[in-house]
Amino acid sequence: MPDEYMLSDKAWAAIKPLLPEVYAGARRHDDRRIISGIVHVLRSGCRWKDCPAVYGPYTTVYNRFNRWSGRGRWQGIFDALVATLPNDTRSIDSTSIKVQRSAAGGKGGARKQAIGRSRGGRTTKIHGVTDSQGRLFRFSLTAGNIADITAGYELAAKLPSNGCLIGDMGYDAKKLRVDLALRGTATVIPTNPTHKHQWYINRRTYKARNLVERTWCRLKDFRRIATRYDKLSRNFASSVALAAVIIWWAD
Repeated sequence: MPDEYMLSDKAWAAIKPLLPEVYAGARRHDDRRIISGIVHVLRSGCRWKDCPAVYGPYTTVYNRFNRWSGRGRWQGIFDALVATLPNDTRSIDSTSIKVQRSAAGGKGGARKQAIGRSRGGRTTKIHGVTDSQGRLFRFSLTAGNIADITAGYELAAKLPSNGCLIGDMGYDAKKLRVDLALRGTATVIPTNPTHKHQWYINRRTYKARNLVERTWCRLKDFRRIATRYDKLSRNFASSVALAAVIIWWAD
């Protein structure tokens, strides 16, 4: 395998069938090399202009990432692979991402670009659901000062009916429990001790919630996810989607 390819043969085999075959304009640069350059930037956290020349012109690497992000291509690849996962036990949680000052100034303002102020300064939250193997199944972005349960309703509504959903006390809401129960999905969520009615949870099943915590750790091995540098929330979401593909379906 050429040194310039960060994508292994297995990784390329997973991604290649999902790439667009028809495109307008001049002949497209080698997809494998350019995507390897994108992965290098996400892993190392370097600036796009510092991407090694072995991956091709840095402008081409960035333009490919940005244009495909705008067209929803990275999210499309992620969704296509997620569709192959079985419907089973899932865990829900969120993680806060520090926003670097270079990410300020996105069109529409900080709120539209999923940037908010919390005790840690400017942050973005990734809300996600993982499967029983710790693979990211659904995710969304919000400002860092948005409560977990707020995004939890939207994520839960997109889950398949059946199985169970494991979450921490931040998702302790009767409406969420009832909505999922009506769709045939059990909830394994501890009840706030101040509430009069205490819901039963299977403690053994609840231990599996650590899978989602490990998911965040693996994603944050990509330095451009551990710290957000992107002005646009769609580009940051594309980074999360591509990193998830590389970690769970390609490596």
